[in-house]
Amino acid sequence: MSEVSLVVNGRKVSGAVEDRTLLVHFLREHLGLTGTHVGCDTSQCGACVVHVDGKAMKSCSMLAVQASGSTVTTIEGLANGADLHPVQAAFKEHHGLQCGFCTPGMIMTATDMIRRHPEGLDEATVRAELEGNICRCTGYHNIVKAILAASKTMSKASKSKAKKAA
Repeated sequence: MSEVSLVVNGRKVSGAVEDRTLLVHFLREHLGLTGTHVGCDTSQCGACVVHVDGKAMKSCSMLAVQASGSTVTTIEGLANGADLHPVQAAFKEHHGLQCGFCTPGMIMTATDMIRRHPEGLDEATVRAELEGNICRCTGYHNIVKAILAASKTMSKASKSKAKKAA
């Protein structure tokens, strides 16, 4: 058994885990954060994507002990209270979900994608960067629309903040 200690969604957490415990299982089974899903057991579907130290990571490909000392954000920590994150709001507005199983991983991937492309995104980039996330229910058209809309919203907000600061 190993002791892990990390910050999850702004809260310090710790626990004893077997060395082989995956981060996804620590989040779901030890912390009760079930928005992060296990969809394939091969790290191909992306349903388990969380942010580790601000970067998208498939939590089924990382041991909990590897994450010790890190800051982790799950889908449960993305919204600001009752206010949805702009990516969550865009998925809702543009019907970027079907059954919802892959949605948390898609949203976490999208927020990281937008962070890395603050100047904005185009459809080709979004589609290329979503290759690590699989939706089994629907085509990706509305998912892509939602990410592009969120990117636009977040880019405008970022530019507005920069103008106010200047």
